Amino acid sequence: MSSSPAQRRSLGFFAPSGYLPDPAVMDRAAQYLAGRGWRISAGESVFAREQRFAGPDGLRAQELQRFATDKSLDVAVAARGGYGLSRLLEQLDYPAIAAARLPLVGYSDFTAFNLALLARSGAISFQGPSAADFSDQAESAFTLEHFFGAISQSPYAFDFAAIDADTSGTLEVRGRLWGGNLAMVCALLGTPFFPRVRGGILFLEDVNEPAYRIERMLLQLCQAGVLARQRAVLLGDFSSVPSLANDNGYGLEAVWRLLRARCATPLIAGLPFGHGRHRVTLAVGAQAHLRVQDGQARLQFQGHPTLRSR
Repeated sequence: MSSSPAQRRSLGFFAPSGYLPDPAVMDRAAQYLAGRGWRISAGESVFAREQRFAGPDGLRAQELQRFATDKSLDVAVAARGGYGLSRLLEQLDYPAIAAARLPLVGYSDFTAFNLALLARSGAISFQGPSAADFSDQAESAFTLEHFFGAISQSPYAFDFAAIDADTSGTLEVRGRLWGGNLAMVCALLGTPFFPRVRGGILFLEDVNEPAYRIERMLLQLCQAGVLARQRAVLLGDFSSVPSLANDNGYGLEAVWRLLRARCATPLIAGLPFGHGRHRVTLAVGAQAHLRVQDGQARLQFQGHPTLRSR
């Protein structure tokens, strides 16, 4: 997406979780975006390091709040995931963030913020790209296409191949779209930052988790009644799953079979979302419409903040 000088947009990077291992990523991301007419700013946290974090908790919380309510920005993006957002949740002013209606984007650990914002204010935010996706456009063309599309259009829709959908005929459901990284979703369960969504469309992904841990987390959501309260569950990428010596053939297929046997809610795999480079942007908290027929799925969501609404 490019823009004329009169329409020049502003994007801010902040780092609410882990530090950026390679600061050159920011240089490449800024060069790419500037070449398309965007003004770029970056918070102090993007270049800060304290232990495994992008600076002290206070700095990261302050910058998240500042970027999320900055009227000079058109969109704000978390530079990376990692771990650390859970430390900040009590420090944020959610009504002020909701009132700003700024498109706020991140993924992985950013799930903690997405869900907390939804739980505390009902506001919509995004799961989408990080700084690394803007720095390697050849690898991230799919991700960037869907990012710019989602923050520019409402409603926004895309199609994908539904893998092993446990539904015959046509499945058509409507509900609130929510979810993110499976480990982070489970980590918030039982806290004031976990949204109580009924009749929703839940999406999940994870990375570097053994199959038994994925099963354990999904069973936690099942046994807590979370899955039963949804109209559909979308399974994204569960990538880099290590094979353990005592698995003896046990893997993700066994997990999916067990989950389908235990959970009456339709499960649809194949959502192009996760820790790989092919990642759609999803509006957490938006009203969505899912249709699955003959192995093809279409997901549409609306009501989210866009560039046009600012």
